[in-house]
This record gives sequence, structure tokens and C-alpha cells, in this order.
Amino acid sequence: MYLPALAKDLYKAQQEVEQLERELKLATSVAAQDKVKDELRQVNAELAQLKQIMEGRKEHSRASLYKAKSRY
Repeated sequence: MYLPALAKDLYKAQQEVEQLERELKLATSVAAQDKVKDELRQVNAELAQLKQIMEGRKEHSRASLYKAKSRY
């Protein structure tokens, strides 16, 4: 992915997280809070994924974390 486009997506996701956090503080009913929490969870996952891409990380499966590593 093109780096400036990725940076824009990261910025948008950060702004969306901040907006949803503000909405969560202002939500009065439990139903409204649950809806905002669901959206916030999804956007946080997207933000984390974008951050990993920016940092050049790749996802590892749990199985690969527990494999014995070769020392040589």
C-alpha cells in the first residue's frame, strides 16, 4: 500500500476513535452505549491493524509463536 494513503487512513481511524469515545461519554441509554461500544471496538481493531502495517509487522498465528526456534 502507498505510504501517504496509509498515513491518511491511520489518521482517519484515529479521529474516528476519538469521535466514538466522545459519543460514548455522551450516550445516555444502555442501547446507545452498546451500539457505540461495538463501533468503537471495530474501529480500534482497524486502527491496530493499520498501526501494524505502518510499523512493518505481520500477524503471527498462535502456533508459530510456540514453535521451537532454530538457533543456527
